[in-house]
Amino acid sequence: MSSPAIFPFKSNIDLDRNSNRHLYLQLCDQMIGFIKSGKLAPSSKLPGSRKLSEDLSIHRKTVIAAYDELMSQGWIESIPARGTFVSQDLPIVNPKKLKDFSTIIDTKNTAGFNFKKRKHLIRKGIKTLLIALKIDDGVPDHRLAPIEDIAKIYRNITKKAHHKELLMYGDIYGNINLRKALVIYLNQTRGLKITVDNILITRGSQMGIYLASQLLLNDKKTIITGNTNYMTADNTFTEAGGIIKRVSVDAQGINTNEIETICKEESISTIYVTSHHHHPTTVTLSAERRMHLLALAQQYKFAIIEDDYDYDFHYSNAPILPLASNDTDGNVIYIGGFTKIIAPALRIGYFIAPKEVVDEAARLRRILDRQGDTLLEQTLARMISNGDVQRHSNKVRRIYKARRDLFCKLLQNKLGDFFDFEIPKGGMAVWLQLKKPYHWDLIISAAQKQNLVFINDWKRYDNNNSGHNGFRIGFAALNEEEIIEVIEKLAEIIPNTIEK
Repeated sequence: MSSPAIFPFKSNIDLDRNSNRHLYLQLCDQMIGFIKSGKLAPSSKLPGSRKLSEDLSIHRKTVIAAYDELMSQGWIESIPARGTFVSQDLPIVNPKKLKDFSTIIDTKNTAGFNFKKRKHLIRKGIKTLLIALKIDDGVPDHRLAPIEDIAKIYRNITKKAHHKELLMYGDIYGNINLRKALVIYLNQTRGLKITVDNILITRGSQMGIYLASQLLLNDKKTIITGNTNYMTADNTFTEAGGIIKRVSVDAQGINTNEIETICKEESISTIYVTSHHHHPTTVTLSAERRMHLLALAQQYKFAIIEDDYDYDFHYSNAPILPLASNDTDGNVIYIGGFTKIIAPALRIGYFIAPKEVVDEAARLRRILDRQGDTLLEQTLARMISNGDVQRHSNKVRRIYKARRDLFCKLLQNKLGDFFDFEIPKGGMAVWLQLKKPYHWDLIISAAQKQNLVFINDWKRYDNNNSGHNGFRIGFAALNEEEIIEVIEKLAEIIPNTIEK
């Protein structure tokens, strides 16, 4: 062992008595820092507990507790009749310039190793203020979530002794009671003809899109989307290695004639469609194009990823049944969830497909996220079986319809000279096209100065840089007073801001 340590503990250890972290742990943190930095080499002798307590003006028991903790972690060792030493088994580290080790958190920003960076996943950050009124692209109002119903059922489930098994590892396909409830719910409301073997429970619809893309788009396979499309889906397809081809979207939805032309020229793996309310433009895929798309899928053997993210919110008439309800050849992967019905934080969705596809998706999901929240899934199963979800859906649909009507009426009356838009038949957002040559950048910048913040960058809705000047603006998360405030602020800002 070495001679007594000469390291100046007294002048380099700084203990904060106002910190929530115990003094002995602060002492441990800093001594570990000295060892890691090489300032305290292996086999260096440490001062006795009495000496160190006097130097640091702390109780001797604090030093003893710190030494005990360091020994239990293997940093130091005690040798009878000789003293306490830095463990001789630790690797020797060349000393570096002395730093302030009172800071526990590592603040380095640059990794010391190479890793894959995904530029297509970078989003431009939008600064928001706590007091700002926020404009989103169509999310539910979390203030309307049936939190009391959820909490009541959740508590009831956790009190039952036989439900303790839900705390164990469960089925990788998801809670069986939720899958059974979904069979009834989706067959009744969507016209599907499925069994529990066709359902995989996911952490929201985005996980479903990810799983589908991983199964379908490896080796640079081609996927067709609309020329305006849900940007996160595009990023997911790119991440999976897919090649995106775009076709036009008009008032009847995605153009299936253009899809057919591409299919005649090359092999297509997948079509991605938000058939009920196209994202971002909100248009509904017409019945004629639905049947044409299904026929093309059967003829050319491609998959259809049908993202039915807000099926339950259709205001003009009964919702049009999804493509999956007429899929007779097993070409459709149907994806949906409950984040729009209840709240974004309730991360439960479903992946509906032929059994062999569900089996493969479940195996892939297993290495991504072993299973979901079984207690929450059991809670949702109970809410579906009790009719709670359906009642809540009916309630918020009436509220969102009233908000849509007010938003569009005020928008037309006060800002009709600047925007072109159609009143959406459903969903939670309006597709606004700013009349040229006006610019969104000027409006967004001026609005932020008035504490009116657009959460998303308008350019994310123009994935292929077509210059359509459109922006998707949500109304569902705003109550009537907030809608009035938003429109009034925009009516004040826009005429004084836009430049020709």
